[in-house]
Amino acid sequence: MTEKPIALLLLGPTASGKSALSLKLAEKYPVEIISIDSALVYRGMDIGSAKPTEEELRAAPHHLINIREINEPYSAADFVTDCTRLVHEIQGRGRIPLIVGGTMLYAKALREGIDEMPTTSPEIRAGVAEEAEKLGWPAMHEMLRICDPETAARLAPNDKQRIGRALEVFRMTGKPLSSFHRREARPAFPMATVALVPEDRKRLHELIEKRFDAMLAAGFLDEVKGLMARPDFDPESPAMRAVGYRQAIEYLGGRRTYDEFRLAGIAATRQLAKRQLTWLRSMENITRVDPFSTQSLSICEQIIKILKSQKR
Repeated sequence: MTEKPIALLLLGPTASGKSALSLKLAEKYPVEIISIDSALVYRGMDIGSAKPTEEELRAAPHHLINIREINEPYSAADFVTDCTRLVHEIQGRGRIPLIVGGTMLYAKALREGIDEMPTTSPEIRAGVAEEAEKLGWPAMHEMLRICDPETAARLAPNDKQRIGRALEVFRMTGKPLSSFHRREARPAFPMATVALVPEDRKRLHELIEKRFDAMLAAGFLDEVKGLMARPDFDPESPAMRAVGYRQAIEYLGGRRTYDEFRLAGIAATRQLAKRQLTWLRSMENITRVDPFSTQSLSICEQIIKILKSQKR
């Protein structure tokens, strides 16, 4: 028998209005918002990540925002652990967990579960790091392609954190990292999922461009300059690979003109939205709704009312 949902997971591509919709729900219902966004976890990444404003943060309780420094990793497994704990804590307060964002890797982990990965020894980690120092990460990526082509295919050649981890697992176990992936979905807890899927792609693209320009006007480049001046700054860290930040770093480092940077930032954001929509279209057991229609709010309200009634 299917378990009754205890939380609402609200997903959507960037600039589709997820945050605005969640705040509308917070005006009427006793929700607490859990961010499912890999950029919002980092302190100092405010403008470029479209982090909620101080006023918005005061309008409703928010969680998993500003919990890491830019040089600290935060994995899908970390997210599932934190989110599961928060869902039960919010329930215990008699309130409704509303999980909102667009990091689809986190959503997949939450909805399907995460495999228990093998641990690796400090010696193997040190060996991989030493080899990478000599050969470079593109060469390590090629090495991974030979022993674990499935994992290599979904990683960029400069993704040193994930390439290193995959090589460590292979050298420790003799098995590719992809072989540990779970075959049977096992969600962290029962949840209802609503996906904001715009029918008007042109309108979404216009909103992305408008929002990127608004970020520039709000001081995005000054924010990135400040991050680059920090002693813990690493241009290859997961935080700095976030869309917009990577292009800004290239511009500030003299590798792009301003116009090239602006167009590249908008294009990269549109590509992100395309990837997010691909994920959303492939997900099963979800309710898809056009965010530009009036239905999105009413459908979410119906689910929230069901969750609220179960608490009586």
